Amino acid sequence: MAGNIFGVDSPKALASELERFDYLADEGLSVALFLALSLGRPILLEGEAGVGKTEVAKTLSEWLGVELIRLQCYEGVDSSMAVYEWDYPRQLLHLRTIEVIEAENRSDLDAYAVEGELYSERFLIRRPLLRAIDPANLVETKDGRRLPPVLLIDEIDRADDEFEAYLLEVLSDFSITVPELGTFVAEVPPIVIITSNRTRDVHDALKRRCLYHWVEHPDFDREVEIITRRAPQVERKLAGQVAALAEQLRGAGLYKPPGIAEVIDWAQSLAVLGEIEIGEASLRSSLGAVLKYREDQEKIRSLDLTELVRSAILRGA
Repeated sequence: MAGNIFGVDSPKALASELERFDYLADEGLSVALFLALSLGRPILLEGEAGVGKTEVAKTLSEWLGVELIRLQCYEGVDSSMAVYEWDYPRQLLHLRTIEVIEAENRSDLDAYAVEGELYSERFLIRRPLLRAIDPANLVETKDGRRLPPVLLIDEIDRADDEFEAYLLEVLSDFSITVPELGTFVAEVPPIVIITSNRTRDVHDALKRRCLYHWVEHPDFDREVEIITRRAPQVERKLAGQVAALAEQLRGAGLYKPPGIAEVIDWAQSLAVLGEIEIGEASLRSSLGAVLKYREDQEKIRSLDLTELVRSAILRGA
């Protein structure tokens, strides 16, 4: 298969590049990302919180040496926060300056020209979506390739329907119209990573514009490798036991099962406490590093911790 502007010619090659930056993508995710890069399509990554969706965008930007532009979604996010807004304080200061000049009986001022100055790019504040299509953010490589930034639209499920509908327009042709200035069009479309924790369903219209991948929690072996890479101070034996316990916690029907970030924090916490092997006492006392809801902690403490630890030690051996 022919390569793309990002310098990889297969999903396996892409996985190897990401691994250099300590992101271990499984085969399904590697294929989905490779297709998104090759086809120039946005990709929607869904999955439980903490499985590494946001980290995909961060790692891609590090690998390519391009800017990561992040749009954090929330209820009520609108175009002034996502696309652009005018710098009103500077505009007011500009008008005040004009008033001072007029007070000096300047006859060379044109009211229409002054108004035009107020709505020039000088006073335009570019928010994430507009910054992502700005040619100024393209990075030129030594071999002449022009690489776009990575646009991370994080937790789209938190935004409302109106914003999601507006996003459809932007993703259809990567152009944004500012009425006072005209239409801005991307010379090279950004790499778009959209994440969702699925607190609500994303509309089909948005999904049709994207490739899609459901990001699972890592399997045992991959999680051990992630822990040892991200927390090199943790002994591999302890990393294996922590990964084994995390596997059990995720199957315990918790309100908020631990994500990869929490598991790494947990392993680091145990290492800081001087543990080289998990024990019932250290498990009980360190749950706050991995479970962030009191109900989840109480549920785990009510279980047979001796059996949990014994199983983790055997699994992690």
